[in-house]
Amino acid sequence: MSKDALFAVSLFPYLGFLWFLTRSKQAPRLALIGFYMTLVFVGVTIPAGIYAKIVYGESLANVDWLHGGAEFFLTLSNILVVLGFRQAVIEKSRREWVSQEESRQQKV
Repeated sequence: MSKDALFAVSLFPYLGFLWFLTRSKQAPRLALIGFYMTLVFVGVTIPAGIYAKIVYGESLANVDWLHGGAEFFLTLSNILVVLGFRQAVIEKSRREWVSQEESRQQKV
């Protein structure tokens, strides 16, 4: 199987992952946005790779300014995922702390 075909086929499991994650309503919103931003990365990378091949005769990885621009979107999506889950962990910890404090006050 060619690299391009493998790339195209791998999109379907990822779309399924997004569908289930969105439908579950369990993922932090910011993290979910980050996972969707990965599709933006893919959408930017494909035309950038074509442009690099046509204009420079090189793969995208060998044209630094295009490669860096495309990778920016992957970095952004990763940051959003991390911040989304970080925010969820902080909120859960805060809720647990408040719940413990309320329990202590009721006992007094």
